Amino acid sequence: MAGRIAIVGLGPGDLDRVTGRASELLNDPSRTVILRTLEHPAARALATRREVASGDDLYAAAETFDAVYEQLARRVIEAAAHADVVVGLPGSPLVAERTTGLIVDLAATEGIAVEVVAGESFLDILAGELGIDLLGLQILDARDLPKPLLLHLPTVIAQVDTPMVLGDVRDRLLAVLDGSTEVVVARELGATEATIDRITLTDVDGTMAGLRTTLYVDPPPAGWPGLLSTMRRLRRECPWDSKQTHHSLVRNLIEETYELADALSALPPEAPGGEPDYGAYADVEEELGDVLLQVVFHTIMAREAGAFGIEDVAETLRRKLVRRHPHVFGDVDVDGVDDVLRNWEQIKQDEKQRVSLMDDVPAGLPGLERAAKIQRRAASVGFDWYEPNAVMDKIHEEVSELGEVLDNHAEAEAELGDVLFSVVNLSRHLSLDPEVALRGAVDRFTTRFRWMEQSHDLEGATLEELDQMWAAAKAAERHEAEASND
Repeated sequence: MAGRIAIVGLGPGDLDRVTGRASELLNDPSRTVILRTLEHPAARALATRREVASGDDLYAAAETFDAVYEQLARRVIEAAAHADVVVGLPGSPLVAERTTGLIVDLAATEGIAVEVVAGESFLDILAGELGIDLLGLQILDARDLPKPLLLHLPTVIAQVDTPMVLGDVRDRLLAVLDGSTEVVVARELGATEATIDRITLTDVDGTMAGLRTTLYVDPPPAGWPGLLSTMRRLRRECPWDSKQTHHSLVRNLIEETYELADALSALPPEAPGGEPDYGAYADVEEELGDVLLQVVFHTIMAREAGAFGIEDVAETLRRKLVRRHPHVFGDVDVDGVDDVLRNWEQIKQDEKQRVSLMDDVPAGLPGLERAAKIQRRAASVGFDWYEPNAVMDKIHEEVSELGEVLDNHAEAEAELGDVLFSVVNLSRHLSLDPEVALRGAVDRFTTRFRWMEQSHDLEGATLEELDQMWAAAKAAERHEAEASND
């Protein structure tokens, strides 16, 4: 007949802190006692008073801590097949203790009764020593810090057991906190040799790591929460930020997006593969922040209107990604990238309930890009020129019509739009991006004009002289290109 299992906490320190039901079970001579580890003051003291088994041999053999906990749980279940077992775990079995859940689940499948006796945890002592409220406290595992690391609440980082782990924790904190931020380093809580030190983050070093080392930090909001907090304050207190509207910021969003595009274009073509260019990535990081600022700004204003907040934006996006990737989150099979794109477009069309091919092409797109997207939609049903020369004829026709109405502002604007629309059509037939082509032309003009400024005094020059300088600038550009190719 199977025995019973009792899971008790050894507390955070010395054995004399273990009282009541837990002490009674640990000292019951009729029960088999299995300790997760002897590397604990109460465990070592108990081992001098009675026969115990431990899982220390598992730590030496297993590759991961999870493997240790799973093997220990199975060992407990095997022992309970023949006797009543008491499992002694450091601290409380209900705080930062995965072994408890594993034993409970395995015992349920075997029909073995389990009693869990809560014990004093390191959190109880830490809260008393520091005078903090456990309600609203964030408790993190030093070996598994979340990404991103959100420091919006008072935070305890437990199980800082090795110098390597402590170094990683320190680096992660320094990524979002100033080095002068105060950190509490608590060691050996509940034991006679307990220490609690308040130091700056930069003063944290590897010698402070240990099996019973805990960090506590209560910084001002930093990182992502800090950005939101800062923007909310700017919205309240900054004269410029407080006067902005969704419409007034549209230009900023477009400009920042193009600056990000410029920064991204400086990355190696194979990025993120290949050897990273950290200088280029630094520029990308800054420009991504500027774009993110626009996203945050708009969501904060939307929250003011009672429409939505950043959490709604994130969750809506998450659901969309799941819905549009059924080959990842569902049971749809795909054969390569083309299948993924076709599924994406079909799902998007169903979601948007598109009636016309002209639907849902954003009016806010840059003109060249919007024209290209509209033309691709029309071309999908065959409404398009067959080859580039036919488009060239159309461009000549549109230019001629423009020339006839130059004295009429409204008509000239319309005809100029037709010329540009036709030019975009030609770019599609040549498999060229009109925006990239135009940006290249602007860059070439800028380079040549700078050459003219550096080589000549432009003040007072006639148009004929300026044309000659321009021709010389183009010649110098060609010469430089030829030299670089040699």
